[in-house]
Amino acid sequence: MASLNKVTLIGNLGADPEVRYLDGGAVVAQFNVATTEKYTNRNGEKVEQTEWFRVELWNDQAKIAEKYLKKGNPVYIEGRLRTETWVDKEGKERFSLRVRANTMQLLGSPGERDQNDGGYEAPRQQQAAPAPRQQQAAPAPSAPAPQRQARQPEPTPFDGNSGDDDLPF
Repeated sequence: MASLNKVTLIGNLGADPEVRYLDGGAVVAQFNVATTEKYTNRNGEKVEQTEWFRVELWNDQAKIAEKYLKKGNPVYIEGRLRTETWVDKEGKERFSLRVRANTMQLLGSPGERDQNDGGYEAPRQQQAAPAPRQQQAAPAPSAPAPQRQARQPEPTPFDGNSGDDDLPF
């Protein structure tokens, strides 16, 4: 039987990422993401419950996190859960869960991230300068001007069972 270990989070960073450059050339970024659930309980009281997740990114994504992620930024994380085991100072075996992310996406607009002291500015694509317009001689009155018809693209039918895992966000 097949198994699946997949976690999807949308939340906010609790602090700037901690980034380490390892001897072998690998880079790891670690940070906490808070997700908040709001609901009304049986007594009609509004309840807000926050869960914290420890996330790690590796190599190129860790470098992106170091450059762009800041405390308070909204972020989308996709990855898998990993169990870590260690022995504490008293000799007790301890366990914790960590999300090893394979996808990270900044959410919100760059302006919103600046307001959160995110300091993020999206890389800009260079656009070619428009070619200077040259005046063209008017066509002779006897020759009608050619008309162009805009060609509409053919609509593509929706295939709900395409099997793609790409999400629209």
